[in-house]
Amino acid sequence: MKPYLIALFVPPYAVCRHGCAGGCCAAPVGVFWLTAILGIVYGWYGGPLGHEGISWGTVGLGVLLYVISVVWAWLTLRQAAEDRCPPTDGTRPKSGIVCKVMPGVDEPDPFDEVRKARS
Repeated sequence: MKPYLIALFVPPYAVCRHGCAGGCCAAPVGVFWLTAILGIVYGWYGGPLGHEGISWGTVGLGVLLYVISVVWAWLTLRQAAEDRCPPTDGTRPKSGIVCKVMPGVDEPDPFDEVRKARS
C-alpha cells in the first residue's frame, strides 16, 4: 500500500523506486507530473490568456495530466506486484516480453553477424 500512496503524491519517485520498469517509465511520468503541477499553478494565476481570475481550462488540463501520471504509476506498480518483472536473483521465471527482448547466452551477437556478412 505504501508505494501506491507514494504514487498518489510523487508518481515518478514511486515508479523509479518500486516499479520494475522504473528506468523506462520514470521520465515520462515525471514529465506528465511536472507539467500537471505547472499547469495548475499557471492556471491559478490566469493561464495563457492572462485572465484576472483563475483559468479553469488550464487548471482542468493540469488536473487531467496529474491523474494520467498517477494512473500510469499505479499500472507500473501493479505490473511489478504481479511478478511480471525480470528476475533479479535468477529464481523466478522471466516474463514473456523480457524473454523475447533479451537474447540468451548461447545466441550469437547480431552485430557480429552483420560484420561477417559485410566482409
